[in-house]
Amino acid sequence: MIYIALLILIITLLLGVPVPVSFMASSAWLIYFGGPDGMGYDPAQLLPHGFLQISSISLIAIALFIMAGGLMEKGRIGEKLIDLVDVFCGNVKGGLGVVGTVSCAIFGSITGAACATLSCIGAIMFPRFDKAGYPKGHTAALMANASLLGLLIPPNATLIIFAWISGQSVLACFLSTVSAGILVTILISLTNIWLLRNNPTVLVSGKRTRAEKAELFKTRGVLAIPALFLPVIVLGSIYGGIMTPTEASAAAVLYAIPVGMFVYKGLTARGLWDCLIESGITTGVIMVMLYSVSMLSRLYILEDLPGKVLHLFYSVSTNKWVIMGMINIFLVIMGMLMDDISVVTLTTPILMPIITELGFSPIHYAAIVGVNTGLGCITPPAAPVLYLSGRLSNTPINEMMKPALWFILLCWVPALIFTAYFPRLVLLLPHIILGTPW
Repeated sequence: MIYIALLILIITLLLGVPVPVSFMASSAWLIYFGGPDGMGYDPAQLLPHGFLQISSISLIAIALFIMAGGLMEKGRIGEKLIDLVDVFCGNVKGGLGVVGTVSCAIFGSITGAACATLSCIGAIMFPRFDKAGYPKGHTAALMANASLLGLLIPPNATLIIFAWISGQSVLACFLSTVSAGILVTILISLTNIWLLRNNPTVLVSGKRTRAEKAELFKTRGVLAIPALFLPVIVLGSIYGGIMTPTEASAAAVLYAIPVGMFVYKGLTARGLWDCLIESGITTGVIMVMLYSVSMLSRLYILEDLPGKVLHLFYSVSTNKWVIMGMINIFLVIMGMLMDDISVVTLTTPILMPIITELGFSPIHYAAIVGVNTGLGCITPPAAPVLYLSGRLSNTPINEMMKPALWFILLCWVPALIFTAYFPRLVLLLPHIILGTPW
């Protein structure tokens, strides 16, 4: 019966049925026809389990980080960050692409939301790219990839959900993806410069002297100080042990409102209200999804789905590193078919017992999930972030595919190999800061 339940889930998702409804449909099949005797399970035990699971204070951080991203977008905070980054790398060929990449990394480190990062930074950068003669397909693919750095450079909602499902430390999961985030940032910047090296249409601004850079830094740096305090508040308070991720997300919201309203004057009362409404709608959808998946994951355990999957892997190979490769292939395929949150909520209950059975660290697996979910967001046929970038930049998808493939092959695939097969480097920061085991 478990295989029929999985088939129901996959078919409904492919047909475009809302994710929570798909999860509920699969759960309903198991409730009525699951169990060792085929007599199903008692709904009276599963429904309270769902409510108990989502009554976690750590999940409040998801709503608050979503809200912080909206406030930064409407409050012109991202624009000041871009102007500051442009001082350092905006006057070399392809340097504007590096500006966009680094700006996405900084913005994403505050909000952890790819779509919010792309909407904010992309809206500012796309006109600048067009003016500088950058190919539209290249810039759309570049910004789609760069916006996903928020899924690797913490905090981010995906890893909060992963930590909630797997019972791991949120901060340890955050720290596990930092090395991969830095690596992908560097690789995207270098790949961007390499792809544009012989492009004659790309303009380069006049070379700035050291004095001109110092003057620009002084002017733009002063304007960017209020914006730069946001990552200091969020990351500094979390890593310094001053605040929990939930408290830091609340501090980010409380700080972004007056800065956006009174310092940069981009946030209005109407914009604040719209941001609250949009954040509430997004959070409501996520919470319904988490409620449904909490029941479905419980049914997976009762049906021993992880054991069945592990047996399938063992039928191919008993080497744990070969199985790790199969797990990554499975996650990549899932990422090609659905969004990042759906992938995490669906696969974590199945794969986490397998990871621990093989002797891998759950924190190591958190980093693997972070890289895979980022890769899935730009890999067709689903590729929601890639399509969003095309819409925002008014670029046909066929013009984006070739540069997007280069970014995938030269940036995300190396990062995935690094994350999966060099666990000590991935676990270095969690071990140093939190003392987690290697």
